[in-house]
Amino acid sequence: MIRYYDPERDVILEFLTNNFSLAASTIAHVYKARWQIEIFFKWIKQNLKIKTFLGTSPNAVMTQVWTAMCYYLLLTYIKYQTKYRFSIFYLHRIVQEMLMERISLIDLLNLNEARLAKIRCQEQPLLFQF
Repeated sequence: MIRYYDPERDVILEFLTNNFSLAASTIAHVYKARWQIEIFFKWIKQNLKIKTFLGTSPNAVMTQVWTAMCYYLLLTYIKYQTKYRFSIFYLHRIVQEMLMERISLIDLLNLNEARLAKIRCQEQPLLFQF
C-alpha cells in the first residue's frame, strides 16, 4: 500500500499496488487517468446508446467503439476550444438536434437560448409539395 498527499483537495490517498518501483505520485496519476477512462466509457454507454453492437466481428465492434471515441473527443475539444459552459451531454444534444441545419457549430454555440429556440422552430423544407 502506498500513500499520496493531494495538495489540491488536502487529502491523503491510499492505493493498493504491487509495483513499488514507481513513485506514489505516478501511481496516483495512473489511477486518476484510469478513472477518466471509466467515466468516458460510462458516458458512452449512457449517451451514445452503444448498448448493442451493429456487427459481431471484432472489426465491427472496434469500428463502432473508435467512432464513439472520436465523437466524444471532438465534443470535448469543441467544449474546450469554445469555453462552452454547459455539459458535454448538452453539447451532444445540440449537435443531435441541429445536425441537418445549415449553421456552423461555433455560431450555434454562441447563440442565446431565445435565438436557439427560434432556429429549432423553423419550418422544415419539404421534399414533395402537396
